[in-house]
Amino acid sequence: MKVKKANLKPLIPKTINMDDKLNNKEISTNKKDEKLKVFIERIERLEEEKYNLTTDIKEVFSEAKSMGYEPKIMRKILILRKMDIDDRLEQEALLDTYRNALGIY
Repeated sequence: MKVKKANLKPLIPKTINMDDKLNNKEISTNKKDEKLKVFIERIERLEEEKYNLTTDIKEVFSEAKSMGYEPKIMRKILILRKMDIDDRLEQEALLDTYRNALGIY
């Protein structure tokens, strides 16, 4: 009589531990939360730097005003300096044309 080897594999299907899945999701979520926190902190630092720069610029304009310069005109000069030369010349020509048409000299 031949004896068959018994199948020693358990008959219980492989179970997936739900706690492991939850832990993996928590780790993934924690990484995302940490990245979000880093982005927020970077933005906060940049906002603080922007505030400090704005304050410094206001102080420079105030100092210039105390010396007799007109901040409003200085701001216009800054805008003109940022512009492309050709664009600036075109705008000045159009402005002259409109002034002449309206009799503003």
